[in-house]
Amino acid sequence: MNFKENNKAIFIQIADRICDEILSGDLVSGQRIPSVRVYAASIEVNSNTVMRAYEYLASREILFNKRGIGFFVAEDARGVVERMRRSDFIEGELEDVFKQLALLGVGPDELKEKYNSYLKTNQNK
Repeated sequence: MNFKENNKAIFIQIADRICDEILSGDLVSGQRIPSVRVYAASIEVNSNTVMRAYEYLASREILFNKRGIGFFVAEDARGVVERMRRSDFIEGELEDVFKQLALLGVGPDELKEKYNSYLKTNQNK
């Protein structure tokens, strides 16, 4: 796994990757995810880092632990991830997008036209 050189901790980047897999349907509700050791070896990080990511996701009810068996994707994991990401985007990143739009003089009509064009082009992806 390639980690971004930013201010985001590696365990958060791992958690984000697992959330991406849930959103894409690669991981589904009730599915057992790889053990901490197996996952750590596959992405070449310390097991403690993966354990921290799994516990972080469990604390947000995206994963759950069956003691002695492993971690599983929670029942409403997809919904939780969607709500969490939507909130983060609207309350965080969107502010920066709006600032850039204002600085560049991009108005609502132009933005709407570009967004609708994007949706038409990417609706099957």
